Amino acid sequence: MGKYRQHRVGDAARQEICDILRDVKDPRVSGAFITVTSVEVTPDFKYAKVFYSTLSDNATPEEMKELAQGLRSAAGFIRSQLAQRLNLRITPELSFILDDSLRRGVDIAAKINNLTFSDPEETESEDNA
Repeated sequence: MGKYRQHRVGDAARQEICDILRDVKDPRVSGAFITVTSVEVTPDFKYAKVFYSTLSDNATPEEMKELAQGLRSAAGFIRSQLAQRLNLRITPELSFILDDSLRRGVDIAAKINNLTFSDPEETESEDNA
């Protein structure tokens, strides 16, 4: 039963954080297109890992660092808004973690599409010739 509630709270927190991020005034955060991919809440609901991704292909590492700093500085505001929107006894402390699984998936799919496959029968006939 505990895992089920953890997942429900994580999903609800993810939806609310997506809405709250639209209201953040920090230009480092408001200027970026951020997608919250998932939220993992600890069993005691004191801490939550917020996994996010950004879909800007031309983002430099400096811009990604500034985005991470902006999210860290806005964590207090996001947490206070989350406390107002969710009816929890303890509002979890938020830590933001960059989730690059989408980008890696796109890279792997591109590599698979670029592969050329040869027919095994053709290679045998070339070897015999």
